[in-house]
Amino acid sequence: MTAQAVREVMTPGAVTVPPEASLAQAARLMRSGDVGDVLVVDGQQLVGVLTDRDIAVRAVAEGADPLTTTAHSVCTAHPVVIGPDEPVAAAVTLMRECAVRRLPVVSGGRPVGMVSLGDLALARDPDSVLAEIARTAPDGGRA
Repeated sequence: MTAQAVREVMTPGAVTVPPEASLAQAARLMRSGDVGDVLVVDGQQLVGVLTDRDIAVRAVAEGADPLTTTAHSVCTAHPVVIGPDEPVAAAVTLMRECAVRRLPVVSGGRPVGMVSLGDLALARDPDSVLAEIARTAPDGGRA
């Protein structure tokens, strides 16, 4: 059976940091959670997405101190999100149009999970190369 809603293919929960967390703290959480991004959350509201690439390219490569630079100052603010009840096809379209590999899944402004290209590949075309990578990658293809 093919999954119809994002909630059926997403990874529930997400690694989160407050806006004032340092990049070093965020990177340690990424390492311990074996993920390539964290959600920046103020209270319970999603305010941004911080990726390992953001830390490397937007901060470290520019000479920013990862011990004092905050997650909020480097993250992508107002990220593209999707709701858990949206169709999987809508997630595919958003990823394609916005050139992103991961989408925070948000309900009422609060993050409830993440959906990645790997998740979608497994749901839409389980025999594809991307689905195979997602099945065998230590992080489920989400990094």
